[in-house]
Amino acid sequence: MSGLVLFVGYLVALLAIGVVSQRAGSGTHRDFSTASESVGPFMMLMSLFGATMTSFALVGSTGEAYERGIGVFGLMASWAGLVHPLMFVLLGVPVWRLGRRYGYVTQVSLLRDRFESPALGWMLLPVLVTLVVPYLLMALQSAALTVAANTKGAAPVWLGGDGSVPGWLTGLVLVTVTLIYVNTGGLRAAAWANALQTGVFLLVAVVTFIALADALGGPAAAMAAAAEKHPERLVRAGSISVDEFASYGLVGLSVGMFPHTFQHWLSAKSERGFQVTAALHPLLVATVWLPCVLIGVWATGVLDLPPEQSGKVLGIMVNRFAGPWLGAVLTAGIVAAIMSSLDSQLLAIGTLVTEDVLLRLRPVADDAARVRWSRATTVVLGLAAWGLAQVSDRSVFDLGVWCFSGFSALVPILVAALYWRRATAAGAIASVVVVACGWVAFFADSRAAGAGEAYLPGGAMPVVWLVLASSVTMGVVSLGTRPPSEATVVRFLGEAR
Repeated sequence: MSGLVLFVGYLVALLAIGVVSQRAGSGTHRDFSTASESVGPFMMLMSLFGATMTSFALVGSTGEAYERGIGVFGLMASWAGLVHPLMFVLLGVPVWRLGRRYGYVTQVSLLRDRFESPALGWMLLPVLVTLVVPYLLMALQSAALTVAANTKGAAPVWLGGDGSVPGWLTGLVLVTVTLIYVNTGGLRAAAWANALQTGVFLLVAVVTFIALADALGGPAAAMAAAAEKHPERLVRAGSISVDEFASYGLVGLSVGMFPHTFQHWLSAKSERGFQVTAALHPLLVATVWLPCVLIGVWATGVLDLPPEQSGKVLGIMVNRFAGPWLGAVLTAGIVAAIMSSLDSQLLAIGTLVTEDVLLRLRPVADDAARVRWSRATTVVLGLAAWGLAQVSDRSVFDLGVWCFSGFSALVPILVAALYWRRATAAGAIASVVVVACGWVAFFADSRAAGAGEAYLPGGAMPVVWLVLASSVTMGVVSLGTRPPSEATVVRFLGEAR
């Protein structure tokens, strides 16, 4: 009961943030989608970190470390700590400047104008929406696994199952609460909520680590138990190849094309926000990932779960060794991690559809109509994601890797738009087509092979081939087609030096 009270209280606090943030806003669509470019450095750091880390870091990393060992930290955390800050500075700052100068609120609008191509916008938008869906599923599945592991015997009999809160109910509650506060306060509500939620799951990661270490007899004893039972989990060699490790460096590029990252970039008050975020982001990554990966390794010494149950490792460890109160705290932390990305993603897609579909079809829509359309789109997408989460059978880590790989492969288009004067619309369109077709082909082949995240065509992860194909296509086709007008190039890149 105490855990339920804590959980409900946390959700009520989020709803209150939505109400307060609405009163602080102007009510315009620009305020709804970018908080009128008023987000300061601290809020930007916390909201961007929360939007990019999510349940993948807490639930996914623990489960993957349980399966594959301590090398998982290097796969994602090390690369994220290095690559993400580069994306914030090299891509985020010029995107922010263009958004500030020309009023952009979505990446599709920016790229459509840069390449002078409405067709590019129509092609890119469905690709972005499709790639966000696995991200949403990952969040909802993480919530379902964690809440179920920490509520055995607490759910009413009429809900059925094993006495745990069923996944469909967990997901429905989270989606509903997220939709309410996001549609109430827009991006300002998402940023404020993310600051709270990021603080919560950072604290939860540390507290959970300390409590479990104490329950297992200390870090040395926990590691010794793992080494005795599964010594291979304490080394990278044998479970993670050098090629796979190197491949993950490209997965980190994905943050450069997340729709929700773009929206947070465009909400910044000044360039100072990017500097602070780039400097402190690696520290926050280590604070979350290191405890979770170590808990996953320790779990190999005390648990015997089949691979398909790895997503439950964090919840089971807390439930078994730390007691109900920490289980409630962990549940709140997982929910915080999930909602800190779920809100931004739903808002970003709602803005994309409003700005780049509905307004293109009905350009005379007033400001109030644009806000209504954004809200309606987030509701439809949120409920659709909840429905798909009930039938998805992919692991949390697997879903994340596929989602990130697709976004990474689109980054060469943005890099060309911001830094290459010769980049053309034909090159960008061809690159989108190659990425979409390649991603679908690799995903289908992976499903047929039943390989999950261990799928390594040609000895490397699909992201390597997708980024390479996207880059080559962008370059070759651009050089073979007519360049954009000089006026457009100057507008976006300035005068040639």
